[in-house]
Amino acid sequence: MKIKNFEKLAVTDLRKTALEIAEAGLEAIDTEKAVKKEVILNGEILRIKDESFNLAGFERVFVVAVGKCSLEAGKAFEEILGDRLTNGIVLDIRPGNLRKIRTFTGTHPFPTTENVNATAEIIQLLSSLAEKDFVIFVISGGGSTLLCQPQNLICQDEKEILNYLFKAGADIEEINTIRKHLSLARGGHLAAYTHPAQSVALIFSDVPGGALEFVASGPTIRDTTTVEDARRVLEKYEVEKITGLKINPLETPKEDKYFEKVANILFLDNMTALSAMAEKARTLGFNAKIRANVLDGEARETGENIALNLNEAEERTAILHGGETTVSVKGAGKGGRNQEVILGALKKIEVNQLVLSLASDGRDNTDFAGALCDTITRKKAEELNLKPDEFLKNNDSYEFFEQVGDYILTGDTGSNVSDLIIAIKK
Repeated sequence: MKIKNFEKLAVTDLRKTALEIAEAGLEAIDTEKAVKKEVILNGEILRIKDESFNLAGFERVFVVAVGKCSLEAGKAFEEILGDRLTNGIVLDIRPGNLRKIRTFTGTHPFPTTENVNATAEIIQLLSSLAEKDFVIFVISGGGSTLLCQPQNLICQDEKEILNYLFKAGADIEEINTIRKHLSLARGGHLAAYTHPAQSVALIFSDVPGGALEFVASGPTIRDTTTVEDARRVLEKYEVEKITGLKINPLETPKEDKYFEKVANILFLDNMTALSAMAEKARTLGFNAKIRANVLDGEARETGENIALNLNEAEERTAILHGGETTVSVKGAGKGGRNQEVILGALKKIEVNQLVLSLASDGRDNTDFAGALCDTITRKKAEELNLKPDEFLKNNDSYEFFEQVGDYILTGDTGSNVSDLIIAIKK
């Protein structure tokens, strides 16, 4: 079971059903299983999904994996490539050990010198490659923070900038536009260092809508944003005025030669999870609908709207969403967007209905992956004299769900395809 407190939560048939649907989604995006299923080495022919690469003309093969899916992907590639693998680097937020691939542990959601030093190791490796080398990149969410290589600033400055943008409610494309122009390892820079070697990048998208250049701030993809775009975001949120920092955005590589020998493949995204969840819901006797895979908006308002739509749905309906909402932080509490979605849904939930929201990486800005709510949740809150609106006002969804007990616990999943939401009616 991916959901560690499954049995504790599954006190009704409806809860059990929702949790089984969530399990199906998490299982479908299991990184190691997905890589072993979709990547096959037959002699010298490497097949990745529908693409094939002949390794016969290459002297050395490297794996460079960055993000929350890196350890599992690195382990799978060591098994798949065997003796054909020369070596490589994995940079994850979790510690780990592999046989041939060097592993580095960075920090998230904010960068530190550990990230800077590990990124420098990646740059050094890629810069040493020759034309007869082949690189397999694995790029996944969390990579933006990990690939920290600032110029004119330090990682602490970047932390201050990002912390402010998160609280101001900037969306992921705005934030990653800034990130691309603050680091010499994002926005196509890894592809530039790799030239003239050939490479393929398996991209595990956590960005709603699948805009690949914003996944981990697009280290292997030609950046379509410019310094002027970054400056516009900085001005929109008055970042320099608020932080007191003088920010000089860096331009990203644009030359064709750096990207001619890079194949970027969308390997997994939230539709993989949503499709598996819909199939599971149907086998359990529910009419499943994937409503959106690019869900956004203010978390609490999104939760309330999802619950209101569920009120109008027919019986035996499961409505599925994927995406990333936003929390405009105004209080001093602790929580994440998934927990805030559920707290927003709680006041509108009715009998025989349930809403569940979780972060596919297992970390909803806290050690909780997310939460669920139904009328049982509301009754518990009333018994404990907990007022949801007060917790919302203080952005303190974590404390609320810790007290009522309806949080979801998975630990780090090693997967990351944005958030998954289930609204189900019996």
